[in-house]
Amino acid sequence: MATEQWHGVIEKAITTYRPEVASINKQIHENPELAYEEHKAHDAFVSLLQSLGFTVTPQAYGVETAFSADYGTGGRLVIYNAEYDALPGIGHACGHNLIASAGLAAFLGAVAALKESKQPGRVRLLGTPAEEGGGGKLKLIAAGAYKDASACLMVHPGPGHLLKAPVKHVAYVRMLANVKMQVHFTGREAHAAIAPWDGVNALDAVCLSYNAISMLRQHIRPYERIHGVFRKAGDRPNVTPADCTVEYYVRSETRAGAQKLWQRVLKCFEGAAIATGCEMRVEPLNSYADVRPSASLCNAYIDVLHEGTVSYDDPPDILAGSTDMGDVCYECPGFHGVFGIATNQGEANHTKGFTRAAGTEEAFELALQSGKAMAMVGWKVLADDEFAAATWKEWEEDMKLAAEGK
Repeated sequence: MATEQWHGVIEKAITTYRPEVASINKQIHENPELAYEEHKAHDAFVSLLQSLGFTVTPQAYGVETAFSADYGTGGRLVIYNAEYDALPGIGHACGHNLIASAGLAAFLGAVAALKESKQPGRVRLLGTPAEEGGGGKLKLIAAGAYKDASACLMVHPGPGHLLKAPVKHVAYVRMLANVKMQVHFTGREAHAAIAPWDGVNALDAVCLSYNAISMLRQHIRPYERIHGVFRKAGDRPNVTPADCTVEYYVRSETRAGAQKLWQRVLKCFEGAAIATGCEMRVEPLNSYADVRPSASLCNAYIDVLHEGTVSYDDPPDILAGSTDMGDVCYECPGFHGVFGIATNQGEANHTKGFTRAAGTEEAFELALQSGKAMAMVGWKVLADDEFAAATWKEWEEDMKLAAEGK
């Protein structure tokens, strides 16, 4: 069959399963669950996919709220990610219900084409919990979930007010690497009025390091970010704080760049510990690599969307945070496009306004559009040997650059 006919098979399948995808979208948006607590979302996916006849592994790869649904044998493997965790207090303010819906639609569409073709190949829908700080994909990577994948695709909703009509999609979206650390200062408690000279003030170390980092910000790259909070800063004013903890995120353009910047931040903490006489302990958290999209996958995505509705990489900062999808991009060629939902000024991701926009019918339709496009790109990876080989070679060259910190 011609390419257009295969696209017709994909579109027909996604249209057929629209009610099921809509049901998952509504279920997840109306029942927000935090990282590693997404039991309702997990169970809804497993139940639906099993009812459709797929081989499903609940609690996949040793992660309680992950799942894996697989179809096909032999050939190349294409993976679609479905995220579904929410944020404390503001629900699905990053629109993970839409990510899950687009991933499900893409999986169903790609499976329909593979089934019709009767050729070798595998498609996997991977339920990836705890993107919001929990590093769910890091655990899945460690357990081998992405082993032997020829490509992994997902999309993410972003603030539509940053896009110029008729553009609704951005294909090539870089995101920052993020080194996350907790730093614990230990001093010695004392009565702050009776014997303050006996105390070693851990809160002083926190404040000194905070001010040192604030000064450091003047001398970092425009795209780099350093931000932190006080997790523990004392209990009573009349007791010298002996145990204090801060948590910091250090972001840069590449994983190597973020590690290099962290070494500069670390000196601020070490200097504060020396100046105050405190002991210091660093606790690594789940750091995220930079998102390094496959240009081949991005261009193929543009080719299957309506002309004029998708930009390659403009605006470049539509989603300037960090995600564990970055680590997946170091495992295989990755795609992490963005589609813009109906937001107003001040309603970017992680706001209540974004939560509202993520629950609209318009946002769901955009997720379906993205899902169809991802299915078509995934099908190209499965069916087109030349395209798949070129995509892999491009990724290997990019990994050489990443190893050089570029």
